[in-house]
Amino acid sequence: MGAFTGFTQAGLTFLQELRQNNDKEWFEEHRDIYQQHLLEPMRKLVEDLSQDMVVIDDLFEVRPAIGKTISRMHRDTRFSNDKSIYRCNLWLTFKRSRKNWTDAPTYFFEFGQDWWRYGLGYYSASKTTMDLFRQQLLHKPEEFLQMAKCIEPNFTIEGDSYKRPLVKEQDPALAAWYNKKSFALISAHMDMEPLFSKELVGILSKDFHRIAPLYHMLMKIEGMKKNQLALGE
Repeated sequence: MGAFTGFTQAGLTFLQELRQNNDKEWFEEHRDIYQQHLLEPMRKLVEDLSQDMVVIDDLFEVRPAIGKTISRMHRDTRFSNDKSIYRCNLWLTFKRSRKNWTDAPTYFFEFGQDWWRYGLGYYSASKTTMDLFRQQLLHKPEEFLQMAKCIEPNFTIEGDSYKRPLVKEQDPALAAWYNKKSFALISAHMDMEPLFSKELVGILSKDFHRIAPLYHMLMKIEGMKKNQLALGE
């Protein structure tokens, strides 16, 4: 453990130049930079975080491999107007494997040439999932709001909301969650210095654990949904 020492300016410059030279020939000519300055540090970051992450959920996928915890560089352009071959950003995720995960929330860390962010994503939450989430909010609103303070001060709640409030004259603090179609907790940054340091591991681990109570609540909701499906409700 302790292998991650930071990303490099060479890696960020690669992402910037890839945006301008998004083709296979250029990528292959510079693949060694990608391997050395982006992929290898990302693998080390996953390795250093993995022990802490399995404390949160021992079913997390933690293998430091592309397609497991690390994003692919190739883009799927079949259904996109953007036909760029390669992504100009990288990310890692900690989530359960497919057999144990459908709509469940996902921890992530992501960066591009001049930005980085991390948090807990719930973008794929189904309507059934969000309905159950709202039921829990109404059942114990004060308890939820107390628990939700774990996102302070580093995270914001992002995601599309319904145009009209679902409950009239609801407490604004509760409505910020209740009216979401899906959501993510995101901590966004423009100061790139932390990426160049081993301290990034501690930053991510500390905040991932900080919001773990919300993760566990959401996973309980996933369990409730599975039970409903099993009973045919």
